[in-house]
Amino acid sequence: MVKYAVLILILLDVILNVTGQLSLKYGMARIGNFSISLATLPPVFLKAATNFYVLLGLVCYGMGFMVWLIVLSKAEVSYAYPLISLGYVFTAILARAMFGEAVSVTRMVGIMVTCLGVFLIARS
Repeated sequence: MVKYAVLILILLDVILNVTGQLSLKYGMARIGNFSISLATLPPVFLKAATNFYVLLGLVCYGMGFMVWLIVLSKAEVSYAYPLISLGYVFTAILARAMFGEAVSVTRMVGIMVTCLGVFLIARS
């Protein structure tokens, strides 16, 4: 039973991290394009600090961190940490769906290899 609870917590952590990453991306996209210089960064950081989606992303990361602490108390890190790579899979798929990002054949093959690795680890 503990193994399934740990898997559920790991999946929850992955979901929170993916949601956080996509929220940050969406929030920064709403801020718009800007040049990177010492003069432009403070106003951009201020806009980011008051952007709902950026704040949502940070909250998701914080909650994911708390879930991850519970996972680490219940599972071997050599088992749990590789399963976090599912976040790369979900993020790539959702980034394509939500933002129209290019996901090449090479990336898709990498995603499939990652999924195979996660499957093998989860069975151990």
